[in-house]
Amino acid sequence: MFAAVLLGAAHADEGALQPETVVVTATRSPQPVEVTGTSISVITAQDIETQQIEVLSDALAETPGLEVSRNGGTGQTTSVSIRGAETGQTLVLIDGVRLNDPSAVDDQAILGDVLVNNIARVEVLRGPQSTLYGSDAIGGVVDIFTRRGGETPFALTASAEGGSFGTWHANAAANGSAGALDYGAAVNAYGTDGISAADARNGNSETDPYRNFGATMNARWQASNSVSLDLRAYYTDSHADFDGFPPPDFSFRDDAEFGTASLVAGYAGVNVNLAGGRFQNRLAVIASQSNRKDFGEFDFLTGAFTPAENFFARGDAARLEYQGIFDWNARNQFVFGAETQRVSISTQSLEFDPGPTHGSKRIDGTYAQWQSAPLDGLTLTGGVRLDHDTEFGTHTSLKLAAAWQADDATTLRANFGTGFKAPTLYELFSQYRNPFHPLLPETAQAFEAGLDRTMLGGRLRASLTGFARHTGNLIDFVETNTPPFGYYENIGRTRSIGVEAEISARLGDALSVSADYTAMTSKNLATGLDLARRADSLASGTLTWRPHAKLTLGGSVVFTGARFDDAADLVPLKADTTVNLFGSYALTPKLEVFARVENLFDDLNEPVFGYGRMGRAVYGGLRAGM
Repeated sequence: MFAAVLLGAAHADEGALQPETVVVTATRSPQPVEVTGTSISVITAQDIETQQIEVLSDALAETPGLEVSRNGGTGQTTSVSIRGAETGQTLVLIDGVRLNDPSAVDDQAILGDVLVNNIARVEVLRGPQSTLYGSDAIGGVVDIFTRRGGETPFALTASAEGGSFGTWHANAAANGSAGALDYGAAVNAYGTDGISAADARNGNSETDPYRNFGATMNARWQASNSVSLDLRAYYTDSHADFDGFPPPDFSFRDDAEFGTASLVAGYAGVNVNLAGGRFQNRLAVIASQSNRKDFGEFDFLTGAFTPAENFFARGDAARLEYQGIFDWNARNQFVFGAETQRVSISTQSLEFDPGPTHGSKRIDGTYAQWQSAPLDGLTLTGGVRLDHDTEFGTHTSLKLAAAWQADDATTLRANFGTGFKAPTLYELFSQYRNPFHPLLPETAQAFEAGLDRTMLGGRLRASLTGFARHTGNLIDFVETNTPPFGYYENIGRTRSIGVEAEISARLGDALSVSADYTAMTSKNLATGLDLARRADSLASGTLTWRPHAKLTLGGSVVFTGARFDDAADLVPLKADTTVNLFGSYALTPKLEVFARVENLFDDLNEPVFGYGRMGRAVYGGLRAGM
């Protein structure tokens, strides 16, 4: 009932040629994006398929305000910063399951291993989101939804491709609806010989191959008109060679190191709708386990130059969550919930640690959000959350948002939010834990205001957003001259201020174009220096042309401005530009051939100091359905 009122207001321009977008992540209930009052971008299945994107991080690089950096080729360590936030301050979800690794130093998700087969859409929410999502969402949320259901009991799609750097990729997905059951399942297999992780321009020529196998499952059984059951699963297993600092000189160069990483996660939930659908309830149990191992050419236990395991990490998370959505009336909705989660780690670096690190903690959270449409065109949102962490205590997060649709084509919006990130288990329990006093949680406050405008009968959309973000109690590593030669400490405050501009247009029935630009300054307020790997300008654009019903052609560009690689601003990184071309042709209604060129102009500027960058590459393949 409440959603119907908002949908009616958002769809007032019946002549619009670009469909309205409904999102879930911003408010944890389906809402037209125009009424959320927040900055959120949606990457659709059509976007992914048309551009032939294989890895999630490549899609995120085309999102306003997001900066992606990778330590070498595909599958290497990948970092994503949202509006200047740290990588570990971004929460990544797939079908409600958290992909953030509790055994990682900063809890970051292993984004380099996330392939995009059978994804329905990705919602990217920028700014602190701790009110609804708790810790790890201090910078934003990347929410992945896989496909489920369909018009037939069984539909199969599959694709296979190959190309430069000895790369191959095969995947298959099955989706369908049979009676009370909606389901979707997919498998991926990916491999590449890759490039040297250490930059080839420094004399490194050994390739660092990467292999990945993954699978997803998403099913719902409608037990009755008011009760449904959900079962979801996610699995990935990867092997990646990488370069390091081997003895005897300990310089960064080619060596025989490699790592393995796996993540398995499951979700089981029940949904109960009461009061004629006005009161929606969800209860879910979620569990995940990550395992990482690194192997090197030197055995630190024996001192011999023989291949040996020199690092391992395991992270476990178990989570119970309840959420309720209550439509009080046609203009007021309440979203509320409670969560409890227990996380634990076991990790050891045989090179540095005297013994394995073990640690665990529990986090309990409750939240409530009220959304109201007191006047036609005006939507107000307010939320509060209380979290209790067994290691640092209690923290409160707030959110306020407003969206005013001044007319059928214009929306004004504003949003204020606070967030926090609890110290990670590694920061709390490793040999580098603070010996003097307990660590405090990182905190963030952010404000944004924006204008969205639709023109030319819905063919043209433009958006302008200004934002400011302040982070306190930032946790970093402080070096010392005595063993263990450092510890984690709350060292300072940071600030990011910027502007995002977006535009998309349909130029006739065959041509569409979109572009975005972000200008931003990110500073360490304690030193006055730029934050490492935070470019002052980011831009991307995509052009798609369909001259014939069977033929699609297009191109994309991603620009990352100059920045520094280190906190002292002594190691500059040049700006880089990646231009891709893509095309596909439908041989039959069920068979399509496709090809693309990545990094057309062979830009080899280092994304991270000392690391290589994938050069020009050509790929091609077939996609089939039945």
